Amino acid sequence: MEIINRKAKFDYFIESEIEAGIVLVGTEIKSLRKGSADLKDTYIRIKNNEAYIINMYIAKYEEGNIFNHDERRERKLLLHKKEIKKLEEASKKDGYSLIPIRGYLKKNLFKISVGICRGKKNYDKREAIKNRDIKKIEGR
Repeated sequence: MEIINRKAKFDYFIESEIEAGIVLVGTEIKSLRKGSADLKDTYIRIKNNEAYIINMYIAKYEEGNIFNHDERRERKLLLHKKEIKKLEEASKKDGYSLIPIRGYLKKNLFKISVGICRGKKNYDKREAIKNRDIKKIEGR
């Protein structure tokens, strides 16, 4: 089961990636295993030397009854102190953001791949569209 943030590669240049664990409640992991999640418009914020993923959508689990979770709550990321320091320094640079690239299961644990990204300008996006169209034409 893998969730990909397709908009991230279109809107940003990905400089580097760091794998992080994520703190979830029971109904969230069950919903993720079903594939009911989205990373669109999601970002990472560093608060009090801890990393949080903001605006990640995980659908409510149908059999969850009263124990269901809030769909867009802030979720804590599990990282080493050195990795958090690296992410914090990178996010303070002008034009850089912390964006989740993809979410996936690894040995029954859900992981998030956090990208240190630099925003693309409009002409960079047009170049990406042009290259994608050329690949489509060559593939015929």
